[in-house]
Amino acid sequence: MIRSFILCLLLLCGLAAQSQNQEHTELTYTEQLSRRFPDSAFALLKEVYSKSVEKKDPLTTGISLQHMGNICYYLGSYPQALDFHHKADSIFRGQQRKDLVADNLDDMGILYYYNRQLPMARKQYDEALSIYRELKNDKGLANTYGKIGHLYEKQAKYDSAFYFERLALHEYSKISEKTGMGKIYENMGSIYEDLEQFDSASYYFLHSYDLYKEANEEVAITEVLNNLGDIYRKTGHYKEALAETRNALYQAEKMNNLHDKGAAWHDLGKAFSLLNQNDSAYHYMELSRRAAIDIYSADNNRQTAFLSVLFDINKKNVEIMNLEHERDINIIIGIATAVVIVLLLILGWVIISRQRLNIRNAGQLARQQQEMHETQQELMQAALQNKQLKEDKLVQELELKGKALTSHTLHVIQKNQLLEDLRNRLEAMAKDEKRDQKKQIQQLIQQINLDFNHDQYWNEFREIFEQVHGDFFLKLKNRREDLTYNDFRLAAFIKLNLTSQDMATLLAISLDSLRVSRYRLKKKLNLDEGESLTAFIHAL
Repeated sequence: MIRSFILCLLLLCGLAAQSQNQEHTELTYTEQLSRRFPDSAFALLKEVYSKSVEKKDPLTTGISLQHMGNICYYLGSYPQALDFHHKADSIFRGQQRKDLVADNLDDMGILYYYNRQLPMARKQYDEALSIYRELKNDKGLANTYGKIGHLYEKQAKYDSAFYFERLALHEYSKISEKTGMGKIYENMGSIYEDLEQFDSASYYFLHSYDLYKEANEEVAITEVLNNLGDIYRKTGHYKEALAETRNALYQAEKMNNLHDKGAAWHDLGKAFSLLNQNDSAYHYMELSRRAAIDIYSADNNRQTAFLSVLFDINKKNVEIMNLEHERDINIIIGIATAVVIVLLLILGWVIISRQRLNIRNAGQLARQQQEMHETQQELMQAALQNKQLKEDKLVQELELKGKALTSHTLHVIQKNQLLEDLRNRLEAMAKDEKRDQKKQIQQLIQQINLDFNHDQYWNEFREIFEQVHGDFFLKLKNRREDLTYNDFRLAAFIKLNLTSQDMATLLAISLDSLRVSRYRLKKKLNLDEGESLTAFIHAL
């Protein structure tokens, strides 16, 4: 009967392209069935998966992989579950079924959460949200918002958890989804319980209980009753706690749910212990312990059976593939043998022919290589000579420019010395008693002084200086932006190793003024007291 029921459900998988509602219904039934009979469900899903691959039905293949991933998740085999979900994701994207992609992303988000990869879990949820918004799928949005809220709750980020839980509640309210609303109220109650705000927690648990009751969700009702019992127990209302927990136990026994019965027995044991009724507390704690052992044993048996099925399936697949490969290999070996024989014959003939050709060409190739080597040597020698000539030419040009710069500087020195001598003579004449010449002589002196302050040869000097000393002025300017025209001239004369007397003559100032100018330039360049201005300028 179980096999027939599963086959009927898997038939729905084959028709999944017809309706999204069918896919959600089929997924719910398969998940419920896989919790009770995971090995049988997985084996049949694997069978349908194999047939869908043979029939080239990608949609059924993808849904089968998703369901197998869910079974692996329930049994705690997270890496295997992720592998199945990733394969399903690839198929759904290839088929452009965004609705199935989003549902599968939600499943992957849960797996990443249990693998403690919280950023990856949030990434899956965010992509699922984007798809649900595009498809205007309110239920999908509500479900994903709830998962994100749960994610933040487990990180103790309660403000963010409340925000997403309220978004989920809003979406569920729009479609009047009572089960979903009940789950959100239960989640919010759990958050308030973590925050020890027990009145608020009780309020939301009661709302959740009412909604679950309207939707006839018996398993969820049992969990909420246990939560209410915890609230009463934590607030010291032990009798009320016993009443709620007994109701939860009644529901669990009615459904024969060992997990919920064990939880109820454990809570009853706590409540009786707080009431100092130790006999009753021991009794229920012992029942809880036995239930835990039975659950552990059942889970181990179920896990063992599942792994056995998985191993058998993989082994069978490997055997089938080996048989197919063996048949193909035999055919290939026969063809390959014939081809190899023919190729060996051809190869022998080619080797002999090539050997003869190589012998004939060896001498010619050697001669050609020798000629090429000689030609390359000649070209290299010519290139070296050409390079040496260029270097010699550059040295000569630099020497010529250096000589021109020196000559120009000497010319300016001579001119300034001549002008200085002329000025001295005119000053002597101005002291003479001849009043009629005094005014004209003073004008000549003033003109000569202006000639000292404005050197018409500076631009020509600077052009030649930069050809010899490169970017000297640029480096100097980078050191200090506000250097004056006379600062640059003084630095250039220091670079040329002129004497203090020559520099004073060129700058038309006294030696004392030159020392002041050098001191000011040193301060502008931020040099220390013991640091030499001349050494600094020569280093530029």
